[in-house]
Amino acid sequence: MNLNELIAGFREVATASVADAVDQIAGKSGLMNYDIRPRTNENKIVGPAVTVLEGPTDEFVPPQHALDAIDEADAGSVIVISTNKSVDVAIWGGLMTAGAVANKHEAAVLDGGIRDIVEIRRDYDFPVYSRTVCPGTTLGRAKTLAANVEVDMGGVIVHPGDLIVGDIDGVVCVPREHAEAVLEMSREIDEREAEQARLIIESGSLRDGLAKYGRI
Repeated sequence: MNLNELIAGFREVATASVADAVDQIAGKSGLMNYDIRPRTNENKIVGPAVTVLEGPTDEFVPPQHALDAIDEADAGSVIVISTNKSVDVAIWGGLMTAGAVANKHEAAVLDGGIRDIVEIRRDYDFPVYSRTVCPGTTLGRAKTLAANVEVDMGGVIVHPGDLIVGDIDGVVCVPREHAEAVLEMSREIDEREAEQARLIIESGSLRDGLAKYGRI
């Protein structure tokens, strides 16, 4: 299954089902910490991760790795920026959003802060998920250290090319090597839950509706 087929498939399944399937297929959680949540809209996002690592500094330097990633990554990418919780400033704002929209990226997911939310909602409606909201600049506080490296995002290790799936429920990282199997299991989970919901309504009993599959 090629990348476009995977992306289309993950758009059609529940993010909760994806989280459950990653647990079982990968043998580890892909669920980012609940603090990383949608700030600009609640649109579902699916796309391959392009990663950037930031860290603290007292230098006044631009976030060069992030700027380069925005301009150079393939359209449809999810720009994933981690600070490993080392700084609490805005690592994303309106100008970076303009660049991401110009390059047709899918979303940004940040283990750090966002600013310019009103502008982003009004002018771009671009999905940004972040750990915090902060008006403060990175200048003199943080700098980018590397791009296309593994990063820790809310307790989950994200590698370049892993698939990022998110919506109002939260954000899940799907390891690229398990993506097809995770998608298949996610579809199965969706189907079972739809059948369970039907049985619950028809039987008038939550217990009876759950008994067939033993799942809640």
